[in-house]
Amino acid sequence: MSTDRSLTRLHAHEMAAGLRAGRFSAGELLAAHLALIEGQDRALNAWVSLDAPGARAAAADADARIAAARAEGAAALAALPALLGIPVGLKDLVVTRGQPSTAGSRILAGFRGPYDAHIAERLAAAGAVIPGKTNMDEFAMGSSTEHSAWGATANPWDLDRVPGGSSGGSAAAVAAYHVPVAIGTDTGGSIRQPAAVTGTVGMKPTYGRVSRYGIIAFASSLDQVGPFARDVRDAALLLGAVAGRDDRDSTSSALPVPDYAAALPEDRDRAAGILRGLRLGLPRQYFVDGMEPEVEARIREAVAALAAAGAEIVEVDLPHTGYGLATYYIIAPAEASANLARHDGIRYGRSVREGDVLGSYLATRGEGFGPEVKRRIMLGTYALSAGYYDAYYLKAQKVRTLIKEDFDRAFTRVDALIAPSTPTVAFPLGARTGDPLAMYLSDICTIPVNAAGLPALSVPCGLADGLPVGLQLIGQAWDEARLFAIGRAWEAIDADAPWRRLEPAALPRLDDPATPSMKGRAQA
Repeated sequence: MSTDRSLTRLHAHEMAAGLRAGRFSAGELLAAHLALIEGQDRALNAWVSLDAPGARAAAADADARIAAARAEGAAALAALPALLGIPVGLKDLVVTRGQPSTAGSRILAGFRGPYDAHIAERLAAAGAVIPGKTNMDEFAMGSSTEHSAWGATANPWDLDRVPGGSSGGSAAAVAAYHVPVAIGTDTGGSIRQPAAVTGTVGMKPTYGRVSRYGIIAFASSLDQVGPFARDVRDAALLLGAVAGRDDRDSTSSALPVPDYAAALPEDRDRAAGILRGLRLGLPRQYFVDGMEPEVEARIREAVAALAAAGAEIVEVDLPHTGYGLATYYIIAPAEASANLARHDGIRYGRSVREGDVLGSYLATRGEGFGPEVKRRIMLGTYALSAGYYDAYYLKAQKVRTLIKEDFDRAFTRVDALIAPSTPTVAFPLGARTGDPLAMYLSDICTIPVNAAGLPALSVPCGLADGLPVGLQLIGQAWDEARLFAIGRAWEAIDADAPWRRLEPAALPRLDDPATPSMKGRAQA
């Protein structure tokens, strides 16, 4: 079987075309990706578990389906699912039958899923090939993937820097060509922020667009599943495969899911033409104190390029943006406190027996949870306690409504909003682990979108000091198709930028046996 690395450099839609044309098989495609993972992940630590036998079986099934369709003719080939035979990474909080699902936590060490999450069912039906689970901040609590019980993940652009979080494993795996697309979750920016700092595309859909059934919960009113990819078309393909109504999740929407990818023009001129006549709002509150000058410069340059291509740029006010961080860090820990109560050492997962039931409960959670999870459980429990519920949690929910109303007013004037995805490039490993507030500020540009339940897309827009910068596109509820179209238009007008011909600078170090291992590095 071929382990040609050139196969890993293809986009998912190019892989799909190659499979149908018979240029390579799904088995060869998987072998190339597994070889890359097995050779490089010691130094990257993007993966916490692999299922090579299961992936090979799925690839063989995909090859059989393609061969049968080829025998039937062109129409049968064209009708095959877009992700058939395509490797897809899953964040380690997606439950899959018989496979580890630890959410990056020792309290779930050894736990194997008794069922498949809704999105795992959808991917299986589409014929996707799942090599394994990607690393993450424990229970999705973090912005750097340093809060994982299984060690930190490195950034493929600079192995001494973070890949963002909490979905940093998925972002790093896509950026390093270990898979063309991957699944993440976004509670306060955990898809868009790592996408920005790894130079990938990341979409946080409208709350309710994708079922959360089988997703290990952090904050139920904020969590949403979404795609990582190396271009907008592939992100659209993956979201289209997993979105839609699921009766097992009462918050999932019954609204029809458009064929996001089919609506995107391939021709660059047609794609760029999407911008003509669009009104794009630029919120002044997103250019925050402490934003790195080179990051701001790349964002301003992107805005100017969008305007030159025909978009009308309108400055807008989102006056309650400044309260977003405080609001989030009341609501999210409160919901986490409730959700994580189920991890008690009695029903499943880690169990430490020490004296009576209470002693065992405390010992299990004391040994199983990491410092950041404990911090947020304590914050959330306090915010929900008698005498403080009204002062903190209830007030935060009222401010959340004000944030949503800011967006509603803005969208009476504009078609979409443009903003930075994050105020800085990837920061060094260990730089913020001793200062939780500095870490929390990493998500200052992304959190308001989660509070309002809106969709947002991060697309790369250049480099600052050799590291990726992300441009954030924010849309109205259920308007993912428009965001993908604007993102595709941005790719068209920026297609000849020199930085787009570059691969992540640290990739050669991943192949060097002398590069230190990231596996098992102590949790921050």
